[in-house]
Amino acid sequence: MTRHATFLRPVPVAATVLAAASGAWLAWAPIAGAETQPGEVADLVERASPAVVTVLATQDRTDQAMPEQFAFGPNSPFEEFFRRFGMPEGMPSPNGPQQHQQGMALGSGFVMEPDGYIVTNDHVVDEATKVKVRFSDDREFDAKVVGTDQQTDLAVLKIDAEDLPYLPLGNSDAIRVGEDVIAVGNPFGLGGTVTRGIVSAVSRDINAGPYVDFIQTDAAINRGNSGGPLLNLQGEVIGVNSAIYSPNGGSVGVGFAIPSNTVKQVVMQLKDGGSVERGWLGVSIQTVTPDIAAAVGLDEPKGALVAEVVEDSPAQGKLKTGDVIVSFDGKQVDSSRDLPKLVAAAAPDHDATVGILRDGKAETITLKLGRLDAEKMASLDPSQSHQGSTASEQLGATLSALTPAAREQLRLSDDMDGVVITSLDGSGLAAEAGLEVGDVILQVGNNEVHTPADVDQALKDQKHDAILFQIARNGARLFVGVRLG
Repeated sequence: MTRHATFLRPVPVAATVLAAASGAWLAWAPIAGAETQPGEVADLVERASPAVVTVLATQDRTDQAMPEQFAFGPNSPFEEFFRRFGMPEGMPSPNGPQQHQQGMALGSGFVMEPDGYIVTNDHVVDEATKVKVRFSDDREFDAKVVGTDQQTDLAVLKIDAEDLPYLPLGNSDAIRVGEDVIAVGNPFGLGGTVTRGIVSAVSRDINAGPYVDFIQTDAAINRGNSGGPLLNLQGEVIGVNSAIYSPNGGSVGVGFAIPSNTVKQVVMQLKDGGSVERGWLGVSIQTVTPDIAAAVGLDEPKGALVAEVVEDSPAQGKLKTGDVIVSFDGKQVDSSRDLPKLVAAAAPDHDATVGILRDGKAETITLKLGRLDAEKMASLDPSQSHQGSTASEQLGATLSALTPAAREQLRLSDDMDGVVITSLDGSGLAAEAGLEVGDVILQVGNNEVHTPADVDQALKDQKHDAILFQIARNGARLFVGVRLG
């Protein structure tokens, strides 16, 4: 059965029985203090729960006709259940081919400031026409969506209230794998539910974009927990619950939370301006593999390799393809995933210092960042025989100059020049390095290549046991390290 990461969609009200938890109302300051011992967890939960809310989002939706296999009509065993609680999420309505109506979805959130600012997930309030929040004492407030950020799946709401209980944001960089955590939220619309677990992993990449590395926890997280807090035993929010990894949509002990340090950066901008501004460097980057590290003179695979420099970007004229970015504003870039988060956290027009390795030498570049917008977002890790082909015995590949027919077949622009790989020996150096048939070799080491003979000559001139190839593949430029020995 296929397992997958699933963002926790809000739970439809019609499919759930709501049971709001009661809670005492106290004079509130930030809910944090000395580390809580296991016997005091209940006290922490009692203090924290009043600051956790249920988010009720009204959305317009269109129900499709019910398939025959789900046609639970009158006198069916499920008639009374559906009459009382509504159709399950995702099951179409039986009342006609298409029914345009308003639906209510539930998620979670928490008060971040006593004057009524609340954090939740963007996907909880996405496309909502009206939003309410409900506290554990059953009080409800109309909420305004102050701002949302799809890139990190965060949203900020505002209600007209003061002196509210609130939860402080902790330092997610300080958490350790194995640390006890508590999740509070509204799974399946049941209201104030608490689960406990540990931090299973940190800096987890779940392919949810370049700006968030998630905290993984085995504390049970389910649909409706979206936007709720993940607490440490000091009562601080160290994450916002957002996604699960599951074969069936339910909890199997693999949940993911947005780290609180990411939350701090985003929600402050949403609160102040309603949107998030991110810095823009203007490069396409890829991971430094061990082979690439050997080819560029790095002792270990680290940093972000510049595969392409965007035209008219801040990086143009400052950075070059083949540069390895090893630091940004004094912060180390250990992997290609580090760089987008560091650049995005910097303000547009900021004068940034970029540490690079260029031609085996360390340099520092200063440049002014631009402003990121949707059109400028570049992805990470950019992922037939012809006349005049020449076999390269050293590479274990057949190479050909680019002919008009090859350009048409590979859909290459007229200004691209290089050598195309037309066949590979599966046990050769090129295949072992990950080169593929159809790749266009643009550069070998520091030498541009235009003919197969250029490739062979560049290989003969190489004095090290590895060399860097720049290639074009599927419209993207990237580097591949090829070991020669």
